[in-house]
Amino acid sequence: MTLCTEAAVAALGGGSAAQAGGGGMSEPALQPRAVFTLPRQQSLASPLVINPFVQETRLDAKDKSLAFLFGLILVPLRVLCMLFILLVAWPFAVLATSCTPEKGTKPLLGWQRRVCYVSLTLLGRALFFVMGFRVKVKGEVASPEEAPILTAAPHSSFFDGIVCVLAGLPSTVSRQENLSVPILGRILSALQPVVVSRVDPDSRKNTIKEITRRATSGEQWPQVLIFPEGTCTNRSCLITFKQGAFIPGVPVQPVLLRYPNKLDTVTWTWQGYNFKEALVLTLCQLFTKVEVEFLPVYIPSEEEKKDPVLFASGVRNKMARALDVATTDHTYEDCRLMISAGQLTLPMEAGLVEFTKISKKLNLKWDSIREQLDQFAAVASTSKGGRIGIEEFANYLKLPVSDALEQLFALFDRNGDGTIDFREYVIGLTVVCNPANTEQTIQMAFQLFDVDEDGIINEDEFSLIMRSALGLPSLDVSNLFKEIDADNSKKLSYEEFKDFALKHPEYAKLFTTYLELQRCQIFPETEFTCSTPTVKTPVSEIASVPRNKVCPQASDDDHSIVSVSDKKED
Repeated sequence: MTLCTEAAVAALGGGSAAQAGGGGMSEPALQPRAVFTLPRQQSLASPLVINPFVQETRLDAKDKSLAFLFGLILVPLRVLCMLFILLVAWPFAVLATSCTPEKGTKPLLGWQRRVCYVSLTLLGRALFFVMGFRVKVKGEVASPEEAPILTAAPHSSFFDGIVCVLAGLPSTVSRQENLSVPILGRILSALQPVVVSRVDPDSRKNTIKEITRRATSGEQWPQVLIFPEGTCTNRSCLITFKQGAFIPGVPVQPVLLRYPNKLDTVTWTWQGYNFKEALVLTLCQLFTKVEVEFLPVYIPSEEEKKDPVLFASGVRNKMARALDVATTDHTYEDCRLMISAGQLTLPMEAGLVEFTKISKKLNLKWDSIREQLDQFAAVASTSKGGRIGIEEFANYLKLPVSDALEQLFALFDRNGDGTIDFREYVIGLTVVCNPANTEQTIQMAFQLFDVDEDGIINEDEFSLIMRSALGLPSLDVSNLFKEIDADNSKKLSYEEFKDFALKHPEYAKLFTTYLELQRCQIFPETEFTCSTPTVKTPVSEIASVPRNKVCPQASDDDHSIVSVSDKKED
């Protein structure tokens, strides 16, 4: 890629070159620069649903009054009935699990299975009935031979366990510690769950192996019920499906969940009602409607059997069409970032980036995005709404608002709303700044600032180039210089300059754009291949610039240029 790339012409326009004369450093002569819009990849566009992890239902005065009145009678009565049903279910669970010599290795068979499944199914239906649920079922449950795995979505509440009762008590994936809970733990054991251990580093791999073994063994295991989203949402979309249910490559039956109630009290996600609030509010309602739909079995193609990501995507798209909702690339890792954002005094939703998409397209790991969240919080913590405005951006860079800085800001502001959210910040650093922040770029930038070529940069040299790059002849950069000058020597060594550049990649685009604009001025008539129109400046209009080993005086015979350009195009 040549020096006059689309990024160079489009990014900043820089300010014009500085003048040098009389053996000293004079103020730069400024010229306006043409700026072109940077094209955006549609694949990195913002999701249709910005935050699927928030419960926005709020009770008005009438709703609160009704909940209070009904709750006085319904909650105590329903709680007593629920406890009674659980106590009745416990001995059946004990009977079913007490005489199994190889727990977890063989399926329950014979009278134990019949006693367990008939009794617990009836008691499970009674439990949800006394809680006030009115259930509507569509479709039919496939047999274990037709579909060894059931995939239910959207997952939005602990009440989604009603699918387990309606599907004939399939096995679920459960944490090891849940089996130790009094009464409930024994009932859960009777369902022969696939157990996940938090202390086992290989737990995820072993869980997938166990699901695959049950689905392909040919033994009389119950079906396995999985919520492939892996966390609770507000049902406004389907987020990324985890691969666990699709790695075995066997047919699955999609199961849809709907709660068509005027007042939503069941949603239990990361922002909104906590567990107790959701439970009590639901018990205070006269009834709660739920619809469970069993879709036709999804049989994977040969290609999908080999690619669980493709398989999961196909099932998710089918379920999204049936639900008439969008799909997004959010995942549980976004929830972890939300929690981190809250700990950094940012709004929790500020941490949402669509982790699946961002990590895949930009080759980023969770830890690196988490580090960038710390950087973002340092800039955005003083602003409202957890977003960076142009003023916060300028203060962070210790530079005044200028045309050049506004153009750099515009590269981050993908939707053009005048602010930068965390998602835009991550994309901007990865696509715009980090590719330009290479060892070669840092070396050339240092040499550019080192006008007298003595191996150090003094404040006068630093001010001259920064004023020229930003197009501000009266710019005061003393605070920025002091921040880079780690040893307070009033001189910048290469190591100090490099250390600051690596920690603050935002400046890389300012440096590289200024370098590239100087190159384009030195060779204005040279032909380059650019993704956007190039700007050719007549030789007579080119301002003189400080010359050193990076930007030597142009000559007719000099056609050697060191290429500095972005490695990633947005």
